[in-house]
Amino acid sequence: MDFSMGDAAIELRRTLRRLMDEQLPAGYRGAFTDDPADLQTAQDFCRHLADLGLLCLAWPEEFGGRGASIWEQTVVREEMWAHHEPRGAQYMGVNWVGPTLMRHGTEAQQHQHLPLISRGETIWCQGFSEPGSGSDLASLRTAARRDGDGWRISGQKIWTSYAGMADWCFLLARTSTEGRKQEGLTVFLVPMSDPAVEVRPIRSMLGPHHLNEVFFDSLRVTETDVLGAVGDGWKVVQEVLAFERVGIARYAKCERLLRRAPEVLGDSWDDLPDDLRTRWVHELLRCRRARLLAYRVVSMQDEGRVRPGDSAAYRIAVTRLDQTSAEVLIEIAAHATGDDPATELFRRDTDYHWAYSQAATVSSGSIEMQQILLSRDLLAAS
Repeated sequence: MDFSMGDAAIELRRTLRRLMDEQLPAGYRGAFTDDPADLQTAQDFCRHLADLGLLCLAWPEEFGGRGASIWEQTVVREEMWAHHEPRGAQYMGVNWVGPTLMRHGTEAQQHQHLPLISRGETIWCQGFSEPGSGSDLASLRTAARRDGDGWRISGQKIWTSYAGMADWCFLLARTSTEGRKQEGLTVFLVPMSDPAVEVRPIRSMLGPHHLNEVFFDSLRVTETDVLGAVGDGWKVVQEVLAFERVGIARYAKCERLLRRAPEVLGDSWDDLPDDLRTRWVHELLRCRRARLLAYRVVSMQDEGRVRPGDSAAYRIAVTRLDQTSAEVLIEIAAHATGDDPATELFRRDTDYHWAYSQAATVSSGSIEMQQILLSRDLLAAS
């Protein structure tokens, strides 16, 4: 496989890297730090990408994109994630909220939301996980009950990334207790500014804005806020998760950090223990494997034939890569004893990568659930 994807992709990577060099401050580690200026940097950079037509590159022109190939969007995804995701929380709207609205949204919903996403002007959060209903998502208890010509939603969500800064929530709630638990779920598009929505931050190693609890206290919504058909939420969410799991190019950040290691250590690289350098090589091979699996899923998505097991296989490989590469990089960084800016930056980036990796095999569906999905697909194909 040609990993360069051709001359156009090479030029696109150069353009993106130049923009990041020009627009982002030195040592930038994303939008969700203790410094509020980092969030503003992400918002400004996101709008700049949108002005250049690079934010929603592969979206159809009618929805604010440029109609580019899915592979060009993959280049954007890789470069953004390799450089601490300077789009901030916007990647969620770009990667899966927007595409889901294109497939399941009404014309009114598309006209309301897609232009704002494509211009980098709105942030979305995902109202899925609940206390006791994380990996077993279909067991969720947040309830939407009929109220005249609309609904009243009450319940709690947890581990909701970006809820404190989000404008809208892609919310999954139970509208029926009839039949299988997957059959009574519905997706609602709800404004986070409603007084019936309360957000409580969960402090973590990643910064104050990342994780939250969200409470819905008899939130009033109407039929116009329902995405797709009532009761079809599980079908919609399965598509969402497939896009979400491949939409984060974790392997790109791992590979960038691994390749920086010999440059930072310089002559002392040869003094590393042989087994540590061998493990470093193995991590680069795992990066290549994860990239191949991602490209397989991207190709299948482009053809409209993604199976849950394909996304699960990628997710298993890339989340394990996050953690194993972090362990190797931490050991390598301990040998980087210089006090020059490049060495200090490498140590700090490695520490941040390790902290982020700790939840990798739990977030967006635990690795055990991914193994179950993959096993089911393999058994069905046998």
